[in-house]
Amino acid sequence: MIRFHGYFRSSSAYRCRIAFGLKGVAYDFTSVHLRKDGGRQKTPAYRALNPQALVPTLESGDLRLTQSLAIIEWLDETHPGPRLLPEDADLRAQVRAFAQVIACDIHPLQNLRVLDYLKVEFGAGQAVLDAWCQRWITEGLAACEALLAARAPSTFCFGDAPGLADICLVPQVFSAARFGADLSAMPRIRAIAEACEAVPAFAQAHPKRQPDWEA
Repeated sequence: MIRFHGYFRSSSAYRCRIAFGLKGVAYDFTSVHLRKDGGRQKTPAYRALNPQALVPTLESGDLRLTQSLAIIEWLDETHPGPRLLPEDADLRAQVRAFAQVIACDIHPLQNLRVLDYLKVEFGAGQAVLDAWCQRWITEGLAACEALLAARAPSTFCFGDAPGLADICLVPQVFSAARFGADLSAMPRIRAIAEACEAVPAFAQAHPKRQPDWEA
């Protein structure tokens, strides 16, 4: 049995939930509240699982995995079901590159620890934090839109079935809405996000449908 440590609003945990759903993999969930008690991800017990004090963390037998993309690729390689990465090496590299634009370049700049640092060390108020997130989300997703626009139209990012690229895109679109980023100039992204919403694995992974959801 897989134990998955996450948090409803974490984009990284959101990605993994989608992947679990697409692969049809069951798991036991442990909520790691990133705000309560100064952040429960910082406790010695959790740091023993994940020295970065971040979510998500996956446990399966003696295996412990951190980092959402590593978890998703492990799921894809070890469990049956629809492939989340294509067989073709060139296309697989393109999918990974797209996913990493989001996971490596956009998401880290809106991470809770970054926003808390801006708040504590530089006195940034919520309006400044929102503007910061809008800046980096909009610029990053504009690059994603350009990557998609260079491809033939398809229902999902890289074809007619969802995969790793869509798994990364949808949580980032959720964060864009949360911080008020303007995606009106990104029709491909908006259409793909809408198509994903109709897929049960994406719908069930939404933060509002998680047991630790807080408004």
